[in-house]
Amino acid sequence: MNALSLTIFTYLFVMSGSIFADTLSADQLAKIKSIGEVLDKFHEAAATGDWVTYFDLMSDDAVFIGTDASERWTKPVFKAYAGNTTGWVYSPETRNINLTPSGVSAWFDEILISKNYGTSRGTGILIHSDAGWKISQYHLTFPIPNALATKITEEIKRFESEGARNQKP
Repeated sequence: MNALSLTIFTYLFVMSGSIFADTLSADQLAKIKSIGEVLDKFHEAAATGDWVTYFDLMSDDAVFIGTDASERWTKPVFKAYAGNTTGWVYSPETRNINLTPSGVSAWFDEILISKNYGTSRGTGILIHSDAGWKISQYHLTFPIPNALATKITEEIKRFESEGARNQKP
């Protein structure tokens, strides 16, 4: 592929994203707005320790995947853990929401800011039910800058080799 063809292809590829965004229906835009509101309420409830609201925003079979490799919390187990805390604050900075073609489920990714941890990322899946949009999976991660990846993953490997990996918090 010559340089001109590559430039044209790249331009069309980049522009296709905005073309697709411009072609969302009013129904799709309303669903995306509603999902954003659910995620905002989720973070607000966590920040204030309002566990009734927080867990009501999750489906009955929801899973919360934490930052530690051992953390895969079912809703009842996470509820018992969270109930003993006053909450945590992660403020959304950016968010992307995508709907499935059927419009009854969606996935998202968001960059979050935390006073304690700095930048983090939340990703997950929501499903639409008779009760509205529910978070079915939420996954919290700490993105590692590429320039630090080797150093940090070496530290993680050293930590795991010392047998500490499977210790629950």
